[in-house]
Amino acid sequence: MSFTAIVLTGGDPVPASLRHQLPRADLVIAADSGYHLAPVLGIDVDLVIGDFDSIDPGADLSRSEIVRHPTDKDHSDLELAFAAAAGRQATDVIVVGGGGGRLDHLLANAGVIASHDRARVTWLTGREIIHVVTASRTVTGSAGDIVTLLALGGDAGGVSTRGLRYPLERETLPFGSARGLSNVMLSTEATVSVDSGVLIAVHIHSPGDVL
Repeated sequence: MSFTAIVLTGGDPVPASLRHQLPRADLVIAADSGYHLAPVLGIDVDLVIGDFDSIDPGADLSRSEIVRHPTDKDHSDLELAFAAAAGRQATDVIVVGGGGGRLDHLLANAGVIASHDRARVTWLTGREIIHVVTASRTVTGSAGDIVTLLALGGDAGGVSTRGLRYPLERETLPFGSARGLSNVMLSTEATVSVDSGVLIAVHIHSPGDVL
């Protein structure tokens, strides 16, 4: 049985048009200041979680469940949100926001998102769509869109692609390698699969495309 959670997190603002890419959610979680994305996207937040160090103190949280953690903690607000989604047995997690801002936060967000192996994870930053690939994922867009493939946490083995200009067939993408940088979609759909390890497929829409 599928269960979709949307996780809103802080970072650069996202365009209101992003709401059209969001599926119907069984649960919407805001990681601290990610709560402020909800009005932009026209969605209601079920759960707000974090240490509340960056959310507007005047925010009206009366319609949301609140889980407050101490500021001195071992996990980021995004990690806490993922743990909450896992606790509800989410099969699909859509992360919105978290792009731009501090580089350390951006890198930490990428690590958290790529290490979550209990659900199918997609990350929408407002410009890029990042698919976490642990088996096979389909990328939908337009011919000419950029798709970058990066191994995270170790080498990705048995990587195969369809619908990209520079194909891979059961090859290894080493962790730290730029070999998968800036591939190009040939049509409206491409597939990426991996036999072992974790890969992220970073999809960048062509100029003029609307998210």
